[in-house]
Amino acid sequence: MESKARYIFPVVMTAMIVFMVTLLVTALNLGFPPDFLRHWVRAYFVTWPIAAVSAFFAIPVARRLTQRIVSAIERE
Repeated sequence: MESKARYIFPVVMTAMIVFMVTLLVTALNLGFPPDFLRHWVRAYFVTWPIAAVSAFFAIPVARRLTQRIVSAIERE
């Protein structure tokens, strides 16, 4: 199960984050014109794969960095 979760987690997490971020940024940039949905969906589907692939590389680095920070805090 862990090996499957390792690949599914970044895809699901980035889908949710990209959903919110592209919605907000598209609204800030365009307001809400009649074709808002088209612009937002396009931004979402262009950005999500990039974020998902990036997450595969960023998550291990973030875990190691988090461990270092927590270890430093616990030593104090």
